[in-house]
Amino acid sequence: MDVAIIGATGHCGRQVAAQLIERSLLPETVTIHLIGHAGSAHEAQLWGLRADLRDAFADQAPEIEIGNNVSQTDVDLVVMMAGATVTRETKDRAALAETNRRIFAESAEAVGRMRHDVTVIVQSNPVELAVSAFAQHLPRHRIIGAAGWSDSLRFRRELASDLGVRRPMVNAQMWGQHGDHLVPIWSRIHARGVSEQQLADVIGKAREGRALADFPGEIAETRTRMMKIINDGDVQEAYQFVQQQPPDIRAAIKPFFIHFTAGQTTEMATAHAVVDIIGFLAHGQQVTLPAQVILDGEFGGLVGPIAVPVLIDPMGWSQVVIEAIADDERQALLVAMSAIADELA
Repeated sequence: MDVAIIGATGHCGRQVAAQLIERSLLPETVTIHLIGHAGSAHEAQLWGLRADLRDAFADQAPEIEIGNNVSQTDVDLVVMMAGATVTRETKDRAALAETNRRIFAESAEAVGRMRHDVTVIVQSNPVELAVSAFAQHLPRHRIIGAAGWSDSLRFRRELASDLGVRRPMVNAQMWGQHGDHLVPIWSRIHARGVSEQQLADVIGKAREGRALADFPGEIAETRTRMMKIINDGDVQEAYQFVQQQPPDIRAAIKPFFIHFTAGQTTEMATAHAVVDIIGFLAHGQQVTLPAQVILDGEFGGLVGPIAVPVLIDPMGWSQVVIEAIADDERQALLVAMSAIADELA
């Protein structure tokens, strides 16, 4: 499975390339294509990135090529990592969408010109907009938005912390929008190594006095308060404030804490989720995970790009995995779908 990374010189793109090689998910006989924007500083940086990767992973690195046009590659899998990210000036999704819309359209059109069918993993933001852009040029089942998986990994990590176990012991998912309209699926949380009572106590404490319908407002309000503390210069206090929140809120706003304190992005966690999915596809596994996909009514009448659990394989995603969920979760998904539609309009 040859792989192309669009936006390879960005913080997250570099991490995808490095983690992909370091985790030895691809044999040395394959080729990784690092793609940068023609005529920009990013194109020049590709030479140094390739040299650095070869120096770091000379004992196990596959072939590494560089270029500025993904349509001229002959790969099986494209990873979309290009685009601007949030800043102190561009903090809302609408502004970010306006900035990245052209980049998404150009990249999707280039992938659409490739000689054979490819699978695309999208992790650029707003991820729903990027998934929609690629769906203009590729079959919808070939496009997997990875943000649903990264959101779920964060949710699992926060729950595991409250339960006193490691993340692999917890099965929990975030669906919906990669944004304020995340939908934590409380009704389907399972954990190994803890009693049913302990799990019920942790969930009960997290949800006490709260309604899922209010979750988007909680995210926005908590993020605003956290950002004020950060802007006032007290990062430790901001971290402690985040840690006092319920696990679903922590999962939603901690990426912003990382972004505005680490000086770059949530590059390691963001790339980790992408590389997980590449690993599943490269080994030919059929795995169910939450991902942003284009729906056409397969799940509760949902349409358009939204995160739900899907069965993935090297050809993309083949079906939505229908699961019984609570009424408030189903309603929250409908609200998320509406919010996404407004953003795409």
